[in-house]
Amino acid sequence: MIDNLFTMFPGQGSQRAGMAGHLLREHPRTVGRVLARAEEATGLPLTELCTTAPDADLAPTEIAQPAIVATSLAVYEVLRQQTGFRPGAVAGHSLGEYTALIAAGVLEAGDALRLVRRRGELMAGVSRRVSGAMTALMGLAPERIEQLCAAAAPLGVVEVANYNEAGQTVVSGQSEAVAEVSRLALEAGAERAVPLKVSAPFHCSLMSAVEDEFTAELERTTFSAPRLLVISSVTGAAVRDGAHARDLLRRQLAGPVRWVDVLAAASVHGVGGYLEVGPGRVLSGFANRCVPGALVRSTNDERRINTLLRDLSPEPVAGAVAA
Repeated sequence: MIDNLFTMFPGQGSQRAGMAGHLLREHPRTVGRVLARAEEATGLPLTELCTTAPDADLAPTEIAQPAIVATSLAVYEVLRQQTGFRPGAVAGHSLGEYTALIAAGVLEAGDALRLVRRRGELMAGVSRRVSGAMTALMGLAPERIEQLCAAAAPLGVVEVANYNEAGQTVVSGQSEAVAEVSRLALEAGAERAVPLKVSAPFHCSLMSAVEDEFTAELERTTFSAPRLLVISSVTGAAVRDGAHARDLLRRQLAGPVRWVDVLAAASVHGVGGYLEVGPGRVLSGFANRCVPGALVRSTNDERRINTLLRDLSPEPVAGAVAA
């Protein structure tokens, strides 16, 4: 049995067609209940979107965000119901912070999903008004990329959006300025510049346009004190209380994701390993590279979930398969 896992919830970009289909087949009662409640909270057909809809239907920001949170919650509930799983600590990459706050008892699931639905709508609105882009730059130090953003600023807004790991930094902003930073980065020795398939320039000052409206939504929502350690991707430090959690979600819109700091903080707290709960394997990949030799697990597919259920359970789980 493995325990004291630092549990990480993914953000936008981890969605894929059929991402909860195997979950619903294998655990129909638990997953069906989670998806039904998510549909009620958001007004979206999330059971269909998370199980049978094509990638194109999941692409819009206002759809992708609640669909990812609903799928992550479904995986988390399967782990809890089947094994009594309790994380040692939690964090979420941008959007994933909402799921982390649910797991820590800071937000009720329905409230979090309503916020995520509105967050996605507001972010999508920015993309309709601004020609924006995001690009992941590999192989340059973050400090050097910050300098390149300053050099490209005459062309428009461009800022660091994600400090994902030492060798991967994401920039966000107006399309022309982002393209210029990409060009300068490759000239400066970057290994790659990979445009991200997103519909809005997340985590930069362009998102400040919707901050006031979203703050009003946050103020109408109840935030409780965390029942376990939450490390915020806004600061890379612990969430102190409910009011602090609310303010961090406000700041998150236009502020960068500090995932390097999140993983550093987790290692200081002496976690027993790293577990990504939800679709995709992006965060487990970061953990593998940032914390060499650590136990790292993900829940991206049926085989991995069944293996994890076996390893988390004090008793063997029927139907579990070996890795």
